[in-house]
Amino acid sequence: MSWRTAEQSEQSENRVKVVFIGGLGRSGTTLLERLLGQLPGVVPLGEITHLWERDLVGNEMCACGATFSHCEFWQRIGERAFGSWDNVDVERLNALKATVDRTRHIPALAARKLAPAQHELVTEYVEYFENIYLAAAKDTRAQVVVDSSKHASLAYCLRWSPRIDLRVMHVVRDSRGVAYSWTKQVRRPESPTGDQMTRYSPAKAAMLWNAQNAAFSLLARRGVPVRRVRYERIIQRPRRVIASLARFCGLDLVESDLNYIGEGWADLGPSHSAAGNPMRFTVGRIPIFPDEAWTEDLPDGTRRMVSTLTRPLLGRYGYLAEDEAPLEEPAREEVSARD
Repeated sequence: MSWRTAEQSEQSENRVKVVFIGGLGRSGTTLLERLLGQLPGVVPLGEITHLWERDLVGNEMCACGATFSHCEFWQRIGERAFGSWDNVDVERLNALKATVDRTRHIPALAARKLAPAQHELVTEYVEYFENIYLAAAKDTRAQVVVDSSKHASLAYCLRWSPRIDLRVMHVVRDSRGVAYSWTKQVRRPESPTGDQMTRYSPAKAAMLWNAQNAAFSLLARRGVPVRRVRYERIIQRPRRVIASLARFCGLDLVESDLNYIGEGWADLGPSHSAAGNPMRFTVGRIPIFPDEAWTEDLPDGTRRMVSTLTRPLLGRYGYLAEDEAPLEEPAREEVSARD
């Protein structure tokens, strides 16, 4: 491609370790990325799936507070990855995305082998991500790059890359809490026009919850290392969960590396997350507590409807046992289970 540089050609023989945080939005994925991003050797990039339109085209705000075009970090990444961001053909990338990176394409992407034409398209599409990951790892000397794009279809595309050592953290949250969260109005502070985050009806949120979580379960059966972790467990024992997930990432930590997490709080430093939940802008000490407003505010009829639509996976993840509250599930099943 026209943007390939001599340095990029040399890097093409290397592999980069990518931790992909997946799951349906409003499940705690941004919190997990922020906690992981404080570990030594880790660089969190935010939701790279949205970088092209929101940042490269829309020039929205990086988590550091600068607009994308004025963020020194992202300008270095663009130079290292593509020679210049001007060399990225966003229209071509969007066309590729529509062709390969959609939930409806997951059955084909989950196959043991791709048809030659499809393999060529997936390879071209994934190359954009590969080069960002490699550039970020090189720039920061990180051992692990974190992409919190969430979408299962992108994870299925990335699995075909020989340059990516892919590991997936599949975040699940009680579907009723997720459905309630999707009904709330949340302003996107990075948007120059004051846009609101997308909202879904409880029924649509329930169906998306089913689709995304089922897809990540299948991904694990396709040879990709997948670690399932529940939002409720992250909230209850964040230090223990992050320590376990660091081992899953292949990081060799000492106890003091986790001192930024305490009982019910965490200290967060600045980052350069390109897109995601408004929490990515938060710096300093944050409280960590369960968001259980849905247990009081979600109407009974809506709760029953969401429960019915998502019942098989709710039961599989341990949310339906009448004699067991979600927060009491043994940590081993929560942190260590591999689907």
